[in-house]
Amino acid sequence: MGLFFKIFWAGIIQAFQQLISHKLRTFLSLLGITIGILCVISVLSAVSSLEHNIRSSFEQLGDDVIYVNRFNWGENPRENWFKLMRRPEPNYKDYEAIVRNVRSYDKVAYSSFMGAKSMEYGSNNISNVFATGISYDYESIFQLSFKQGRYFSLSEYQYAANVIVLGHEVASGIFGEGVDAIGKKVKIFGRKMTVIGVLEKEGQDLINPINFDRVAFIPYYTARSIMDLSEEGDIMVKTTENVTNEQIKDELTAVIRNERRLKPKEEDNFALNELSVLSNFFDTFFGTLNIAGWIIGGFSLIVGGFSVANIMFVSVRERTGLIGIKKALGAKNHFILLEFLVESIILCIFGGVIGLGLVFLLAKAATAMLEFEFFLSQSSIIIGVSVSVIIGVIAGLIPAVQASKMDPVEAMRH
Repeated sequence: MGLFFKIFWAGIIQAFQQLISHKLRTFLSLLGITIGILCVISVLSAVSSLEHNIRSSFEQLGDDVIYVNRFNWGENPRENWFKLMRRPEPNYKDYEAIVRNVRSYDKVAYSSFMGAKSMEYGSNNISNVFATGISYDYESIFQLSFKQGRYFSLSEYQYAANVIVLGHEVASGIFGEGVDAIGKKVKIFGRKMTVIGVLEKEGQDLINPINFDRVAFIPYYTARSIMDLSEEGDIMVKTTENVTNEQIKDELTAVIRNERRLKPKEEDNFALNELSVLSNFFDTFFGTLNIAGWIIGGFSLIVGGFSVANIMFVSVRERTGLIGIKKALGAKNHFILLEFLVESIILCIFGGVIGLGLVFLLAKAATAMLEFEFFLSQSSIIIGVSVSVIIGVIAGLIPAVQASKMDPVEAMRH
């Protein structure tokens, strides 16, 4: 153990001597390793960050929710575009039929987008507020988190109260950051509504089509008194315990077909989707991105490996006399081999650490610019260091073997 530590320490010293003595040569040689690690880990980190966001969205929405849509998420709409466009959008009558006739649901929610509208509060005004009328169970299915206030009550929903729940960005935009919005009256659609809740900031969400930070939720019956919302909307059905998604999909199919008066031989003019379809798609997508990252970074790593090998060959030639003296004094072949091998590994780790540092800075910059969290995960760091070590072993092996097999007499003559 003591001998190995001495060899390891000698390798570190010699690696830094290379960096100090031949700065430009070593920098250019390590550039390939740095760029390779930068390419590979950047892609892996970006994919990991995207996957984390999407998986978190899946967990928030739940894998036991069925979405009633016009299109099937798993098919390409361009293949049957005209047929699919003739399908009716899910509407409030479909929602009512599900509530009346489906027995296997725990919660069922309906939402209808009212448009991107302007909202006023005194002299303050904010535009592009995504006004949406929602049914009472919407909160339970989407697990809304509140920074201030609450969701609307069942009586407020049923009696069409003029209450409203605002997204974080809407509230801070019209009232100011950190201002208590509860009880204040805003004007939208020409109607004054009392703010009863402000949602927690969500940031960018790759799954949910509605940006909750820009939303204004209005009880559905209140929204229906403002405009006609019966033509189209979104329906979400959450299954009850001990009922599989397939079971409730069978029940939903029967109920919706009956509501739309489809004949037995007619095909469904609607789709029942679940998040597992998207999950399977993203598994393939992320796998492809990871492979692309390895291919792009792999070429740089190969170039970097040859560059480091070149440094090690030069280092062996420059230290030939010293190798001969060490061997004459009794240094074993494996000692010389490990010494140069450790030096090669340390050089590659140094290049890899620079690459990881650049990935970390890029992740911070991307997070600040895009308001989407990019991060350098622990697994990516381990992969980066491991790849650096492997390249170091491969690049340094032949020069190290060459050094270890030198004849001490011949070596000392150089």
